[in-house]
Amino acid sequence: MSSSPYRQAKYWISAHKISQLPEDIGFEVAFAGRSNAGKSSAINVIADQKKLAYTSKTPGRTQQIIFFELDETRRLVDLPGYGFAKVPMSVKQHWQKTLASYLQIRQSLQGLILMMDIRHPLTEFDQQMLEWCNYVKMPVHILLTKADKISYSKGQLVLKKVSQQLAKSFSEEIGIQLFSALKRKGIETAHQRLNDWFKY
Repeated sequence: MSSSPYRQAKYWISAHKISQLPEDIGFEVAFAGRSNAGKSSAINVIADQKKLAYTSKTPGRTQQIIFFELDETRRLVDLPGYGFAKVPMSVKQHWQKTLASYLQIRQSLQGLILMMDIRHPLTEFDQQMLEWCNYVKMPVHILLTKADKISYSKGQLVLKKVSQQLAKSFSEEIGIQLFSALKRKGIETAHQRLNDWFKY
């Protein structure tokens, strides 16, 4: 773990709109998920840092694209929690447009880590995200988060069921795994996928 490049991650820049994005060079991997899917906790555990990503008691507070720098050419990107309930419709629409644009235009984006609460996978928002990625041929890796909330056998069943649904609905191959930030389970598998995308 000590040699993990993800421990080098540090806050770099935030963008409220597409025009504020940093230069489109190098390698980027984005993290997305419904507001309460445990995105910030997952980013913190993957980076082996306690407070890299802001974990809010009010899900959906991240309403900007946040960049964390690993080195001069590699970045982790925290996308706004989508599906946040307590914001005006105009804000939601702005973010949906911003997210769609980011996924479509960003050349340095190598892949998307999509987080889903294992107890509520494949929500309408998750499906929309997957459709966008499928449309722009963006590689996706799914973390079924909060796997500690259900039994191991139930977790395996959910994993199998979601995998089957994905195979039916999407042409692109989608990676998927169980993940628990609380129990620190699934970190190595997530690191392997990131290493592939970052060409480590």
